[in-house]
Order: sequence, then structure tokens, then C-alpha cells
Amino acid sequence: MLTSHAIRKIETVLAGLLIQAEQIDQKNKSNKAFKLRKDSHLFAETLFITNSEFLVPYVQEIQKKCNELQRLLQENKSELSQHRLTLIEQQISSIITTIEANSSINKTDNITLNANKQRNYKKAAQSLFKPIQSLYSKLSETIEFERRLLVMLAEKQECLKVASPTKHAQATNDVLIVHQRLGRCRQAISKIERQIEMQEKR
Repeated sequence: MLTSHAIRKIETVLAGLLIQAEQIDQKNKSNKAFKLRKDSHLFAETLFITNSEFLVPYVQEIQKKCNELQRLLQENKSELSQHRLTLIEQQISSIITTIEANSSINKTDNITLNANKQRNYKKAAQSLFKPIQSLYSKLSETIEFERRLLVMLAEKQECLKVASPTKHAQATNDVLIVHQRLGRCRQAISKIERQIEMQEKR
């Protein structure tokens, strides 16, 4: 049964997420490539009413829902309370995943911005920089793969939290496998970044 103590725990989590969201939004504002995300939905419209490229408004929406949840509990509307709690949990999970993936998303945006600049060069320059463009493309693809792995990791970690004793070992192994894949992916990103750096110094 949902209690006031559980509500306070959710509020504490949201307070922490709000601080992280404010820091990330501020950092993103100073990122030139962030304009590529301007006026875009960060999440599916079925998950949030909010429409913003910034994280803070989404966290604030969850906080409002948390207040509504508390009111529903006080009115003993258990079925509505459970439905609202499920939505809040989904929203919090999505926010956490996006916060974890923000750095990778910014890398992708910067790669896209650089690629757009590359297309403006003359044909002779394009021919000269063709090898490095190929590396940028490969880096963008690998970073996108890293983002998908982060989402997958968040899902596996959620499964681990609710796994029964008989399935706990398998769930733990699933998390470990994704961690290993993520490690290899990040090694590949570092390798490509070094190759790009070497090309740019030529």
C-alpha cells in the first residue's frame, strides 16, 4: 500500500532530478549544437503533456502529478492513485535515462553540426576531408549505439529491481552483459575520436 513515506521518497528523488535537470539545461544552452533540438519533444506525447527541449519543465510536471497523487491518497481513491503512481514511475525512469544519455546526445548533435559545416565546403575541400567525414559518420553511429545501450541498461536495471529470487541471477547477468557491451562501445568511441584528432592535425 502506498504511504506518505513513499510519497516523501518520490519527492526527494524529484528534488534531486530537478537540480540535475537545471544543471544540464544550463549546460545545453551554451552548446551551439543544442539549437538542433529547439522546439522538439524530448519524450513521447503519450508520456508527458509538456513540450520542451529542456528537462526542467518535465520534472516540474512530475512534481505536480506527485501533489495530485498525495491528494488522491487523502481522498482514499486507491485505483486512481495506483494509476497515477505508475505514470510517475515511468516518467521518472525516462527522465533518469535522458539525463544519463545527455552527454551522448550532445556529442551526436555536435557531430551533426560539424557534418553540416562540412557540406558547405567546396568540392575540392570535400574531397580532401572525405576520410575525416567518414570517421565523423562512424562516430555518430557509434554514439547513437551507446545511447541505445544506456536505455537498454536502464531497462535491465529496472527488471533487476523487481526480479523474483529465481530470476535474480539471470537479471543480474543481463545487466552485466549490457555493461560489458557499453564498455566496448565506449572504447570504440575513444578510438574513433583519436583517429579524428590525428586526421585534423594533418
